Amino acid sequence: MLINIHCAKCIGIDAVPVTVEVDIATGIGIHLVGLADAAIKESLLRTITSLQSMGFKIPGRKIVINLAPADMHKKGSGYDVPIALGIIAASGQRDLPLLKDFMIMGELGLDGSVREISGALPIAELAARDGLKGCIFPVISAYEAAEYEGIDIYGVKTLEEVLSILSGEEFSEHLLIRNQLGKSAETRDAQRREEDICDKAYMDFSEIIGQDGAKRGIEIAAAGNHNVILLGSPGSGKSSLAKAMAGILPKMNLEESLQTSKIYSVAGLGNTNGGLMRTRPFRSPHYSASVAALIGGGSDNIMPGEISLAHNGILFADEFCETPKRVLEMLRAPMEDRRVTISRLKSKVEYPADFMLVAASNPCPCGYWGEGDRCTCTPSKRLAYIGKLSGPIMDRIDVQLWVSRVDARKLMHRRPAESSAVIAARVLRAREIQMKRFAEENARTGDTGRKIFCNSAMDNRQIEKYCPLTAECKSILEQIIERFGLSARACTRIIKLARTIADLAELPDILPEHISEAAGYRFLDRQNIFE
Repeated sequence: MLINIHCAKCIGIDAVPVTVEVDIATGIGIHLVGLADAAIKESLLRTITSLQSMGFKIPGRKIVINLAPADMHKKGSGYDVPIALGIIAASGQRDLPLLKDFMIMGELGLDGSVREISGALPIAELAARDGLKGCIFPVISAYEAAEYEGIDIYGVKTLEEVLSILSGEEFSEHLLIRNQLGKSAETRDAQRREEDICDKAYMDFSEIIGQDGAKRGIEIAAAGNHNVILLGSPGSGKSSLAKAMAGILPKMNLEESLQTSKIYSVAGLGNTNGGLMRTRPFRSPHYSASVAALIGGGSDNIMPGEISLAHNGILFADEFCETPKRVLEMLRAPMEDRRVTISRLKSKVEYPADFMLVAASNPCPCGYWGEGDRCTCTPSKRLAYIGKLSGPIMDRIDVQLWVSRVDARKLMHRRPAESSAVIAARVLRAREIQMKRFAEENARTGDTGRKIFCNSAMDNRQIEKYCPLTAECKSILEQIIERFGLSARACTRIIKLARTIADLAELPDILPEHISEAAGYRFLDRQNIFE
């Protein structure tokens, strides 16, 4: 008897269908085919032991298990439960009339328990698209897809619970994940309050003394999702400003939340508290991180790296100039394209990487250049140190901030400063202006197109449409380009930054002062500044 079970495999943040076919015929032995990796081949022993511990019999006949399509590599332990169900149904030990209606994934323990798998959210999306009735996942994995609508998500802890669902037993309704979470209005409100409390763990801008100019630059960068670099001596507040920046970013909209949650689900880092991620990610890899850790990689199973885990959020790169030059240069394409394509001999995967780079660095090896006569570095050492940041990298960083040491008088006589909540309100208003601006653009792209939510993501055509310049603005920009020898990319980024400054002021047009302020944040483009 041939039995088919719906499964899936994740390629990037999208799932593709996989069918587990089980047939029992005359003969002897258990045969697993379909380009399975070692973890799946080992699943036969796990599955047989688990079935025997639950009182099921292993037929003394030929059992053929095929993972279709046969020309695609399958990896992981998530096919344990489908294989076990196929053996049970094909041998006639249980009647499972609903087997064809569900997408089923899970790893089996030797005692019949079901353990979590990665990628539950994109798999649930595939099941809904294919018109299946529901998904059956391990309970922890099912929490990731708790808010996905249009399909039933069941969370199970044992294989016996899976069998009760597929048998159509009425009392299996309590296994629906929405029933387990109790998604009442009160529960949702409590979860939102808990997320707000977590947000308060970030440093508040009111706690940072001085640095008014740097705070202004950080606010502009947050409003338009622009890349920013902070240069200054040790202890000047670079890391504090970067961490406080996370507290002024608005919550993700549904589309951003779904895409970011899918990345974390594929990486095995999904929201096990239930539902989609709402708070923007803040990733802070060490400067010694490898290319694969930063960009993503693997052999058959290509996993997302730090730049994709920071999608729609912040990638904080502390000690930026200490990062190996090869790793720095690998950031160039993702910063421009806002996605990363990882190619291997037999596979190619694309992950979103629309992150905001927040880099922090000392200006020289000793760290004290610009602080009176404390610097002990020669001009050649300073140039060699900052020279690790190539022109193409600096072209892609819109906001360049100098963070000076705070004056002793300000430290001792502290004045009240704006809180993160006040700044966050201005950032949110600017983001809402941008969302309205690009609403028509996003509607035309449809579900499969690349959406644009912030000014920093505009291409040349959109800059022409949404950032018209007056004759006076063009004259000022032309003088700036000639004076500092800026590239065409730097020019377009100044225009995008000026658009964000105008949005913060809630003005419909870019004014000359916006162009001047935007250009002022590119001081590293000036020649011989570190000599």
